[in-house]
Amino acid sequence: MESSNISTNVQLNANPNDDYEVNQKHTMNNEAIQRKKMKNIASSVVGPRSAYAFFLNEQLGSIKLEYPNLSSNEIRKLVPKIWNQLNPEQRAKFQEKADLDKVRYNQEVELKIIMEQNAAANIANATAHANQDSNINNNQLTNSGNDSIVPKHNTDEPLAPTEPIRIAKNLVTKKYIFPKFTKDDTMNARMYLKFYGSRKFLDRYLPDELNSLYLYFLIRLLGFELKDSELTKSIYRAVQDENIEVENDLIYVNIDDPLGKKETIRLIKDLQRAINKVLASRLRIVSFCDVNHFVKKLQEAKNIILLTGAGVSTSLGIPDFRSSEGFYSKVKYLGLNDPQDVFNFDLFKREPSIFYSIANMILPPEDVYSPLHSFIKMLSDKGKLLRNYTQNIDNLESYAHIPPEKLVHCHGSFASATCVTCKWHVPGYKIFKNIRNVELPVCPNCFKERAKLMRLYNPYVDGTSEFDANSKQLNSNEIERIANIKSYGVLKPDITFFGEPLPERFFDCLTEDMNKCDLLICIGTSLKVAPVSDIVNMIPAKVPQVLINRDPVRHADFDLSLLGFCDDIAGMVTKQCGWKFNHNDWNKLSSGKYDVTEQERGVYTVKREDP
Repeated sequence: MESSNISTNVQLNANPNDDYEVNQKHTMNNEAIQRKKMKNIASSVVGPRSAYAFFLNEQLGSIKLEYPNLSSNEIRKLVPKIWNQLNPEQRAKFQEKADLDKVRYNQEVELKIIMEQNAAANIANATAHANQDSNINNNQLTNSGNDSIVPKHNTDEPLAPTEPIRIAKNLVTKKYIFPKFTKDDTMNARMYLKFYGSRKFLDRYLPDELNSLYLYFLIRLLGFELKDSELTKSIYRAVQDENIEVENDLIYVNIDDPLGKKETIRLIKDLQRAINKVLASRLRIVSFCDVNHFVKKLQEAKNIILLTGAGVSTSLGIPDFRSSEGFYSKVKYLGLNDPQDVFNFDLFKREPSIFYSIANMILPPEDVYSPLHSFIKMLSDKGKLLRNYTQNIDNLESYAHIPPEKLVHCHGSFASATCVTCKWHVPGYKIFKNIRNVELPVCPNCFKERAKLMRLYNPYVDGTSEFDANSKQLNSNEIERIANIKSYGVLKPDITFFGEPLPERFFDCLTEDMNKCDLLICIGTSLKVAPVSDIVNMIPAKVPQVLINRDPVRHADFDLSLLGFCDDIAGMVTKQCGWKFNHNDWNKLSSGKYDVTEQERGVYTVKREDP
């Protein structure tokens, strides 16, 4: 009460100008915090890289080969000298790359900021709900019959645990036993943490008397595992199988701690990271967890975002990329350090033949499309499709007549091709014959100059002459030209290679679409390539998210996962909606019997059996 009076007196006796100064300081503090936050977000994004950085990245290897007798220190002194000797035209090439990278950097920072804002909004919503819940009076509490007090809740609210976690010790074996828990327990624990905050979460889940094992168990209960394998082994050396029936030999109080102080400190840090990750993550919509919910939402939704990957085309014989039978597993014979390097832009410029030796393996068939593509077209025709963000480069969406304005080719496509030298643009089908014949498609505008250069520099290209930067025969401009001469005038499909920025349309559309979206469906994708995989974290938390895929995606928290063949699942939900789509396989899909089996809450396997 005294502090209240003092506060009032201070306000009454204060100079009127003080309010202005306080508000100004408060505003300045907020601006400083915002600047610091922006700086932290920006620091988590790679780049932007300078023109010199691109020069160093591309030329350092060549310089070391040219001067094998120089030490690392001598090479470091030589590189700036070579850079300073470049003419303006040569530097402009690297500056162009730096300018593109700056565009990429600004776009990624903008997306990161949006992700941070959505995460903050999720936490704010959970905190507001917690504050509202704290005002519940005793009349709103009900006894569950086992001495636990549980607030009345709707299906989207978590249940309070009936009692804190109880870890036991076996007096015979001197080992510890963890309590059992299910996926539902993990989901409830995460929800409780999100709704009520870390302090109340820890108060309800942890007993007054605890040791380091409780910290580890809580990390696992929240759905995480330790990355420190040695610490995990130390813990499990002290733990016995929880299935052993030894009830009479167990104690739950006055249990000693099997771990030392250092291990406990590491567990505290890991638990804090797990809590922070849950607080910043999207909260599952518990009331959206089965096929009926999905069907109802499909019928109601008006702005559906579809994020599609290789799985929507595999039924046509087009391989995916990352599975054990996928494209990357089939190109290991190339001897690259990483199979993904077949899509490395710097490697393409040096040796385009590597890409064109395998391009026929991913060249899409013409005038065909899968039932899943017809499903997308149907949603578009019904005015429900906001946008289809596709990671696929096959451009099969065009054959299904999905409107171009509804499509975003996140990683480009075979729909067109561009000369790497003069930027001449052609329809993609113009180079399909070259791809099938494993030939380099060459730009007609650059053909004569390419032939001339190949004759002029042939001794250096085929390795019959020493490639010496100090030779009077070659200037720095010629060195740069020789390094990339094999790609001079070569037409490259407009696929986004590693080292190239994503199309600006991706960022423009995503900024416009994310707050309009009322249903997100991810189909046939492992969500392993950023920034496309980050879309699931950019959509507002209240928007239902559905996965249709052959395998589960563990690093994303979908409300509903339907596991099976994408075409089958699309046919099943379309039929349940009372709709149909235009495809030759529709009769087979609509007449099939579907076995839908629940694996865990919100996760179902779907299998079709033909009649």
